[in-house]
Amino acid sequence: MSLEAKVNEEIKVAMKAKDEAGLRSLRAIKAAIIIEKTAEGASDVLSEATEMKMLQKMAKQRRDSLDIFEKQNRADLAEKEREELKVIERFLPQPMSADELNAVLKEIIARVGAASPADMGKVMGVASKELAGKADGKTISEALKQLLKG
Repeated sequence: MSLEAKVNEEIKVAMKAKDEAGLRSLRAIKAAIIIEKTAEGASDVLSEATEMKMLQKMAKQRRDSLDIFEKQNRADLAEKEREELKVIERFLPQPMSADELNAVLKEIIARVGAASPADMGKVMGVASKELAGKADGKTISEALKQLLKG
């Protein structure tokens, strides 16, 4: 079942349950899907990779906004972002644990032949592609810095 079909089903459920936060979040996802599908050069069907990339981008936007609202003591706005983030994360795969991430990164470092922090760019390119949907770029970057430092 495509992401769009899942979202449409969830919208129906949220409408029946009168779940305003869920409905708001699901409509945001649906709008993003429509924008992706109607973008110049896009096809009618989104690939799973494109869907994941779009959801990750939406989740990152919510996390960034949540961070800002918490720093500005705007609990009302922070709560909205938290609710939307929770709904978006339901459609994303479970993130990797720190141990799993480190194990995969060590394997990539060995394969690429990286030895120092100067090789971070080479490793980051491979890691970003292989770990798409499983870990965000910031987490990968921080773990890589630790591994290449020692």
